[in-house]
Amino acid sequence: MHEMSLTEGVVRILEQQAETHGFTRVKTVWLEIGELSTVIPESMEFCFDAVARGNPLTEGARLEIIRIPGTAWCMECSESVAVTSRIDLCPKCGGARLAVTTGEEMRIKEMEVE
Repeated sequence: MHEMSLTEGVVRILEQQAETHGFTRVKTVWLEIGELSTVIPESMEFCFDAVARGNPLTEGARLEIIRIPGTAWCMECSESVAVTSRIDLCPKCGGARLAVTTGEEMRIKEMEVE
């Protein structure tokens, strides 16, 4: 389960930000996860609870996940289209030459701290 290592990375980033900006507690973290990423949001939530437990900075913090839909640019019809998979065909022209533009990301969007 690679979500555990990803979650540990998120907590390390929070710790670095706490050191840089001087906050002592994270109350809520909003994490954007693309629908085309290989990250399972429910696993991230489970792992976050486990990793946050016992850490004075993150214990009791909430993880809010914002799902980012997949979009791609069709090189055949020059349209931006919604996709649910990296192997989708263009829903407008049926073309196979799609370049994913959103949906693969995972990033901390925002956090509420004390």
